[in-house]
Amino acid sequence: MRTSRPLLLRIATALAATAALPALAHTGADAGAHHGFVAGFVHPLTGLDHLAAMVAVGLWSALAATSRRELLAAPLGFAGMLLAGALAGLAGLSLPAVEPMIAASLLVLGLLVATQRRLPAPAAAALVGVFAVFHGIAHGRELAEHGGAIATLAGMLLATVGLHAAGIGLGLALRHANRWLPRIAGAAVGLFGLALLGGIA
Repeated sequence: MRTSRPLLLRIATALAATAALPALAHTGADAGAHHGFVAGFVHPLTGLDHLAAMVAVGLWSALAATSRRELLAAPLGFAGMLLAGALAGLAGLSLPAVEPMIAASLLVLGLLVATQRRLPAPAAAALVGVFAVFHGIAHGRELAEHGGAIATLAGMLLATVGLHAAGIGLGLALRHANRWLPRIAGAAVGLFGLALLGGIA
């Protein structure tokens, strides 16, 4: 199926906007000292690793799902476990290899997007949920030293849901586009994760 020029233009614009964002993890607009609802909302939009992971979850869901339940399973699983991980981080829980796991999540999600691999709803939610815990703990540990953590988490959660929705919208558009476009998008996310892993190692 041929891809319309307006769709390609929208995708290119979105990719260009994403590429212009800061690539460093967990810094956000205020170098990690993010607190308050607005700062919490903005933070996932300014950390390219988090932004890519959250959009990829929605993108994969839209590309692979065969029912509404499957479409929503991974985004809801990610958002729920992100919140659980952030609350655990606020409470002082620390896990090893947080940064490598965040990078690995991009690699895995990129492969899932590229292959459009379908998983049953519980398995999809569990898979992304494991990675979301590490994303959440990274946020929670940062917030532990600042006030207004609940408002900040509320902003982050709303932004997360919005990014999932953006990914779903993009995925639904790509389902009717040239079959190589989802593969290119997945490869880009996966390569970004691989690059992060290489930088951490």
